[in-house]
Formats: sequence, structure tokens, C-alpha cells
Amino acid sequence: MKEKARKISRRVFLEIFGKISVIMALMVQAFGAIKAFLPQVLYEPPSRFKIGKPDDFSEGITFLSEYKLYIFREDNDFHVVSAICTHLDCIADWKPDEKEFFCSCHGSVFSEEGVNLTGPAPRPLSWHPLALSPDGNLIVETGKQVSNEYKFSI
Repeated sequence: MKEKARKISRRVFLEIFGKISVIMALMVQAFGAIKAFLPQVLYEPPSRFKIGKPDDFSEGITFLSEYKLYIFREDNDFHVVSAICTHLDCIADWKPDEKEFFCSCHGSVFSEEGVNLTGPAPRPLSWHPLALSPDGNLIVETGKQVSNEYKFSI
């Protein structure tokens, strides 16, 4: 025996469709209300941080891979140069024999002062200010830049 296909009237279909539409609209609004209570924050590392005591750094150049910074020390004078190439944010390596920074990604070369000499890098490497905290640690502020003549003396 064949069962007859059950037909629903247009009126019933529109009633069901309307109720489903209202429920879905309420769900979208509820989702938006819940999302409003979630923080829309981009968590980034601090731009001001301690890198160590001055005595932790020997004479010459020290690379801090954690912070992507080069610390230059000459007697009691310090300065900090960013290791991040200004072309595509690769890490520029210090070549002591040539006294230059070299970015192996695309061949940019920077002088000891961070000035771009060759390659596609559009700007010099960034220099950042230093300060001394009350507990005797050096503090770098990567959110600010200083000229390549900057020296911090202790």
C-alpha cells in the first residue's frame, strides 16, 4: 500500500518558516550580546622591559635573541640596536669581521651604526633608548626610537 505524501498548506509553511526565522534572529542577537562581554584586546609583549644589569654585558656586542636586540658596550657607554631588518622583519646578523649587519633574507647590509648600505631595506635599523631601573637593571624601550648617536652612560 502506498502512503500518500503529506502536503502542508502554504499558510502552515509560512508560519513554521516565520517562527524559525524569529528563533534564528534571537540566536544571532544573543551571540552578539555574549561577544560584547569578551575582551577585544591584542596581547603584545611590553615595549619597555629589563634586559639585565650592566655588568652582565661584556665589552663589545651582545645579541639578545629573546628580544631581537644587539647591546653595544664601550666602557660604561651602552646603546641598543634592533636586529629586525626594516625590509621584511628578518633578523640581521652581526658580522664582526666586516663590522656590518647582514640580513640573509634579501641581502640588506647595514653599517655598525645601523645605517642601510645596500639591499632592499628602506630604513636604517632602529636604535632604542636605555634607562637604569632602581634595582640596577638596564631598561630598553622598544616603543621609542633615538638617533644613532645616542649613548647611555652609567
